[in-house]
Amino acid sequence: MPEESRPDPANAGPSATDLEALATFASALADGIDEALGPWVVRSVRTVYAVQMGSPPPADVLADADRAAMAATGEISPRIRELLAKDIDEQRTGPLAILRSAVRFPTDVLAAAGVPPKQRDEFARTQFPDDVYDLNLAAFADLSPDLHETGLIWGAAKAHVHLSRRRAEGRS
Repeated sequence: MPEESRPDPANAGPSATDLEALATFASALADGIDEALGPWVVRSVRTVYAVQMGSPPPADVLADADRAAMAATGEISPRIRELLAKDIDEQRTGPLAILRSAVRFPTDVLAAAGVPPKQRDEFARTQFPDDVYDLNLAAFADLSPDLHETGLIWGAAKAHVHLSRRRAEGRS
C-alpha cells in the first residue's frame, strides 16, 4: 500500500479504550452529582436562610428542604444520566446547564419561607434573573468540592474524543 494511502494512526479517531474511559468518567460524574445534589439543596437552604434571616432555619423549613432535595435528585439526576449516556455528538447541552436548573428547588423553599432575595450584581441579575438567592452553579465544585476533579477528568476525556473524531474527519 503506498504510504500516502495508509491511514494515519494519529488520525484514526478515538479508540475503543478512549470511549470506554469516557463512559467510565461520565458514570463517575453522574454518580457524584447524584450523591451531591440533595445535600447541596439542603445546604443552600440552610446557608441562605441563616445569612438572610439571621438565624438557623426552623424545622418546617428544613423538612421542606429535605423534600426539595429528594425532588431535585429525582428530577435532575435522571436527566444528567441520560445526557451523559449519549454519544458526545448527540449532546446538545452540558451537565452544568442541567444542574443550573436545580436552583429552583432551594429557591422555592426559601421563597415560601419568606426569605428576602440576596443583593446581586448586575451580571447575575441579567444572566440569571430567576436565581434571586445567587445559588447558580458555575462549576461542578460549586455543587461539591469532591466533583471538581471528576468534572475535569470527564471534560478532558470528552475533549479528547471530540478532537480525535475531528482529526479523523480531517477537521482539526
